[in-house]
Amino acid sequence: MSDAQHIKHWQSLAFRDADTMMRWLGAVGFVEHATYRDEADPSVVVHAEWLWPEGGGIMFGSLREGGVVRNAGGSAAYLVTADPDAAFDRAVAAGACVVREMVEEDYGGRGGSVEDPEGNHWSFGSYQPS
Repeated sequence: MSDAQHIKHWQSLAFRDADTMMRWLGAVGFVEHATYRDEADPSVVVHAEWLWPEGGGIMFGSLREGGVVRNAGGSAAYLVTADPDAAFDRAVAAGACVVREMVEEDYGGRGGSVEDPEGNHWSFGSYQPS
């Protein structure tokens, strides 16, 4: 899915180093939809929208004075994917730390978790909540 208008759920995050995290997100598999920077300081991301190709999206910006989301490194997200092992491996190759190796889940599907370079928790799984 690449049409952001049809996404009804957005995870919101703040990053200390948005450029580093955008490289990480791209390596994991997110696709940039829109990124807006501060005209006075282009290193600051004011608002960005990136899509998870299998559905869903995230909005984020640089941690800054006046920003709404203030818990940089304190977010968590679960990403449903048909190939969680590949997404997990891409995340680790891009610099994530393994929190929980990939396993077959008792409740169905396969999943594992990592921590991104800023400390956010990401789980990748094939289990689609009902």
